[in-house]
Amino acid sequence: MRIVFAGTPAFSVHTLDALLAAEDMDVVGVVSQPDRRAGRGMKLTPSPVRQRALEAGIDVITPSSLKGDEAALQWLQKKQADMLVVVAFGMLLPTSWLQVPRIAPVNVHASLLPRWRGAAPIERALLAGDEETGVCIMHMEEGLDTGGIYACRRMAIDAQMTGARLWQALAEMGAELLVETLPKIMHGLQPTPQPAEGVTYAAKLRNEERCIRWTEPARQVDRVVRCFSPRPGARCRAEGRWLKVIAGNIVDTRVEHAPGTVLLEDGALQVVCGDGLLYRIEQLQPEGRKAMSAADYLRGTPLTSGVVLD
Repeated sequence: MRIVFAGTPAFSVHTLDALLAAEDMDVVGVVSQPDRRAGRGMKLTPSPVRQRALEAGIDVITPSSLKGDEAALQWLQKKQADMLVVVAFGMLLPTSWLQVPRIAPVNVHASLLPRWRGAAPIERALLAGDEETGVCIMHMEEGLDTGGIYACRRMAIDAQMTGARLWQALAEMGAELLVETLPKIMHGLQPTPQPAEGVTYAAKLRNEERCIRWTEPARQVDRVVRCFSPRPGARCRAEGRWLKVIAGNIVDTRVEHAPGTVLLEDGALQVVCGDGLLYRIEQLQPEGRKAMSAADYLRGTPLTSGVVLD
């Protein structure tokens, strides 16, 4: 099976590695987004997928856009691919690309479609408090994640699930399911159309969504913290300085204080939420410093009970 792979972030590398390790699957080319400036020195850095492809000696291209790029289209056509596999590529594929593979263009999507079509399905599931999620192997078409489904696999989202843990679990699950499903597609498996009911869209995350709003219920504060943990981190302001909140838990105690009020008790850093419940911060990162426990933070800061975080 000749495969051209399109992907960009580290999430996609799990699937690329699974294809490289699979028998009877030959990754003949890789498409990824162009190098970006990153790090303190802002050096041009290849995407995780491009870096992995170069290590494996695979021909890789990084077009800035696929629409109207005849050279990139000709590159794809020359690969004579049976399958075009797309995992978090980050660009819309034009019809001209979707028509090239001999068998099918296939996408690994990290949600239970039609719920959470779009750019940020993992984070949206956490922020919405979904009790389960999963991965789908989807036939690609022009619409945004509207194609038929070849296979799905489900998993529960427990109350301690963080964005990093869910990301890892779905990356591994998607890679495994894809390798199982591709031979079935080669032998005639047809996709099942998505239901018309239950469609939701996972809009790209905005930076302000990382900000903790203490006026919200404790359950929603906890979702925000877990979603962005450990990086880039949910955040709030403590006396004018940013404070990343990396981990915490809800305390089943209701008090009558303004939302955002800090209550220090027996070395615990607790904050009042909009429903009166307390959120105990366990791990945080002060502005310009390393991550630390809340207890260590309190030993080195003048923060006192009654201060209001915003």
